[in-house]
Amino acid sequence: MSPIPASFRGVVLPGNKTCVLNTYDVADPGPNQVLVQVRASSLCGSDLRAIYRPSVHKTGPEGYTGVIAGHEPCGIVVKCGSEVSTKWRIGVRVIIYHISGCGACRSCRKGLYISCSSETRRAYGWQRDGGHGEYLVADQQSLVALPQPLTYIDGSIVACGFGTAYAALLRAQVSGRDSVLVVGLGPVGLGVALLAQRLGAQKVLGIDIEQDRVLFATNLGIEAMQHGEDDAALVKEWLGASGLESDGVDVAIDCSGNSAARSTCLKAAAEWGRVGFVGEGGTVTFDVSSDVIHKNLSIFGSWVCSISQMEELVENLCAWNLHPECTVSHTFVLEEAAKAYEVFDSGKTGKCTIVYQGEQKEYDRP
Repeated sequence: MSPIPASFRGVVLPGNKTCVLNTYDVADPGPNQVLVQVRASSLCGSDLRAIYRPSVHKTGPEGYTGVIAGHEPCGIVVKCGSEVSTKWRIGVRVIIYHISGCGACRSCRKGLYISCSSETRRAYGWQRDGGHGEYLVADQQSLVALPQPLTYIDGSIVACGFGTAYAALLRAQVSGRDSVLVVGLGPVGLGVALLAQRLGAQKVLGIDIEQDRVLFATNLGIEAMQHGEDDAALVKEWLGASGLESDGVDVAIDCSGNSAARSTCLKAAAEWGRVGFVGEGGTVTFDVSSDVIHKNLSIFGSWVCSISQMEELVENLCAWNLHPECTVSHTFVLEEAAKAYEVFDSGKTGKCTIVYQGEQKEYDRP
């Protein structure tokens, strides 16, 4: 392992679709912290929506304070604080769960750091330095072990995108009895579709407005179709052609945040079906009686997985031999961060990831 330098480079997102590369001093970890050499840091749609695009950043949980961006980091421990467990010794490969909670409230005691309401709550890449830098100081409570054969790129995608997808499927209780619709085939939607397959769903269908994303999903072995005039009708035709006698899908999950897509989920769901809203932002309007009450639908929102669910997901990925990096369409080095965000903002890609220390791979698939 190479010596730790005195300084490193990191990217901040001032808004207005700009990226700035700065130089920072490498900090010593505190007693319960580790210094991580970052090896991969993936981009997330929430980075685009709430940090990269806005002219004025929000306050609250999504407030961005000008720190090093990137809330999907993965890397290797290179220095430990005095009170860190030997589990996180130097050389251990780690995913960083992207919320650091107070550790004392009811939500934190459940591992639901995302729901921590304490003023001390900090998100990596939002209120504290994140993964778009070569080094990162992380609390040991934020660490999830990255076992072989998972790669650093796999781990960075687990850190938010695949974790979010997994939590939604657990909320929906997807199993071998279910047909599943996924609307929105961005990185999270791809994760939902791939994980639903591994959880044993009878059939999985994805829909997206962008033909590029439909083709990308198809190449991953996901049945997919492009958005049409009446997607709910198309879904029911697909069910019939698949030999499933049903008035709709058992589970429909929106990963787009689009109001029409959410309506499609409600209309395409079967009676007694489950509908999940995962895509951030936007609104939806529907007829409560005909679309929900008379169909006995269950509607739920799902934000981010708990840290225990993330550990469970990592174990399952190894057992399933599923590598989240299959959803990557482009990788970039740190100096190309501006290009990475510009490409990802097109809405036509798979996952885009910043990589370090020789992790660069020839993806750049269409």
